[in-house]
Amino acid sequence: MKLYCLNGDPAKPCSILSFKELLIMLDCGLNVKTVLNFLPLPLVQSSRFSSLPNFIPRDHDAQIDGELKECCGRIFVDSTPEFAPPLDKIVDFSEVDVILISNYMNMLALPFITEGTGFNGTVYATEPTLQIGRFFLEELVEYIEVAPKAVVASQWKDILHALPPPLSESFKPKCWKHIFTMEAVHNSLARVQIAGYDQKLDIYGALQVIPVSSGFCLGSSNWILSSGHEKVAYISGSSTLTTHPRPINQAALKYADVIIMTGLTQAPHVNPDGMLGELCMNVAVTLRNGGSVLIPCYPSGVVYDLFECLSTNLDNAGLSQVPMFFISPVADSSLAYSNILAEWLSSGKQHKVYIPDEPFPHAMLVKNARLKHFKHIYSDGFSTDFRQPCVVFCGHPSLRFGDAVHFVELWGSNPIHTIIFTEPDFPYLQALAPFQPLAMKAIYCPIETSLNFQQANKLIKELKPGCLVIPESYTQPPVMVPHKVDLVIDQLPDKQLITFKRGEVVKLPLKRKRNRVYLMPEIAQTIVPHEVQPGMNVASITGILQVKDNLHDIKRIDDGTEGNRTSFSLKASKYEWGALDIDLFVKKLTQDGITDIKMEQNGTGVVIRLPNEDTTIDINNNQTHIVCGGKQSLRLKLRDLLLQCVQSF
Repeated sequence: MKLYCLNGDPAKPCSILSFKELLIMLDCGLNVKTVLNFLPLPLVQSSRFSSLPNFIPRDHDAQIDGELKECCGRIFVDSTPEFAPPLDKIVDFSEVDVILISNYMNMLALPFITEGTGFNGTVYATEPTLQIGRFFLEELVEYIEVAPKAVVASQWKDILHALPPPLSESFKPKCWKHIFTMEAVHNSLARVQIAGYDQKLDIYGALQVIPVSSGFCLGSSNWILSSGHEKVAYISGSSTLTTHPRPINQAALKYADVIIMTGLTQAPHVNPDGMLGELCMNVAVTLRNGGSVLIPCYPSGVVYDLFECLSTNLDNAGLSQVPMFFISPVADSSLAYSNILAEWLSSGKQHKVYIPDEPFPHAMLVKNARLKHFKHIYSDGFSTDFRQPCVVFCGHPSLRFGDAVHFVELWGSNPIHTIIFTEPDFPYLQALAPFQPLAMKAIYCPIETSLNFQQANKLIKELKPGCLVIPESYTQPPVMVPHKVDLVIDQLPDKQLITFKRGEVVKLPLKRKRNRVYLMPEIAQTIVPHEVQPGMNVASITGILQVKDNLHDIKRIDDGTEGNRTSFSLKASKYEWGALDIDLFVKKLTQDGITDIKMEQNGTGVVIRLPNEDTTIDINNNQTHIVCGGKQSLRLKLRDLLLQCVQSF
């Protein structure tokens, strides 16, 4: 078994597992952090960005003139943002047999993998993962298509060594790609087959895969791969916190031969409950001072909890008249869909569905006009309903495209306003870099519900895996808190730990030793067991072993198809077992006319000598040797007599 790592960000994993001659892709996360190297895409022409000075490195010609812009000491590419898809040189995507998606955050690279690559495999995901993943993909494409750039910059990639960091530290920028089309999104999602929690899915007869709840977000799952004799658990984006998704199913993950763990928290140094409280406090302070709050967000996930918590907090603070705006191309779809997902919710949310009542309070907030949702800031009705102070939820958290770019430009010069970052996917200072100098307050409150290192270490001990496989970065403290040596995955004394990093292929200690064989009923009816020792029975089988689609069947010899029969010539076989009855053997020798018999005991058995025949028979517990003086007929006779003195079937 081998693991191929195709992505360098453990929070957006993409790996391939080769197991039983199959190539199984585990998630297809997209590295979106590359967009931080590009200038934002404003919805309307921005004089601020267009007036930034050009940057040309020393000792290089002017071929890249206009491709790079400088803002407060940082260099940005003035072009449509590009993304780093999973590495495609290690494995041919056309040979991938199946893709298992853990959650909607880890499927944004799916069109890069399935479209235009010859991919013919199957993609499995839960229904919420598919539908909310659709929202994420459609929003991403629309954000970029709505503000196209006239020129595409590419020459800067040829002089990477001459550029200042972080551009010079970019990993293979020539492999970066522009976003896919909406048609590619729909074609890739059409390949996805829906799977339910605990549903057993057959993978070409070789494996059985089962999605189990991971507790991270709506429809998120961990995957169990089993073959009858081996068990592999893939843990990605899991949570033991009590929020709106169904709780994690730990029991199903226990005692796996191999556990592959990714998707741990990106903000291990903070507590999500504490961050939620700090967010509510800063929102209330800003609103009381007459300012507005911008919260860059995704169209689903933590934003549901923010609606619930923030509305309650504003009511308690006497700010219930302050409107909240949710702006996204998929805002209406996301809000509506979240209220029909009873089977994927926690028990508390499920009970509300059966009352009946909406599981999420944002449905009531929408009815009462406390929360207003629009596709874009230029949508019908937005300019009429918009009033300040207010709280605006909109994307994209990178601040490189989407309606959030407009609000940062609108409010950035006024210190009365606040921008609060809740998504840990992007370093907030890098996200704000092209808008500097900035007067509005910027606050970082990452709300990350996936496992932290303490929770992960506790979970690993409870699951008792045979081998643990993790990204190499999980064995070192995070870059933002290098002194926190406890923020790592512990090395268990009795468990093997294997690490991997981007572009690496690692061997996993799981070798096939056994395989399951199915007997046809006609064969099974002929079996006559013989007890060879207490509790152990054996039987002989005669048939044809057929291997097809990784299934092994033993069929009757005459089960061939009509017109394609194969004739076999088989003679009856006997199988001897057990210890040799020495007294019976001596008796038979005497009956056969051999009377000159001498027996000697040795340390491990008996030696029988036949002096007249110049023959020695050495009988041990597990073997018998006959040494004859060249008489082949005598040796055969002795062999036959020996076989008559052991049990057989």
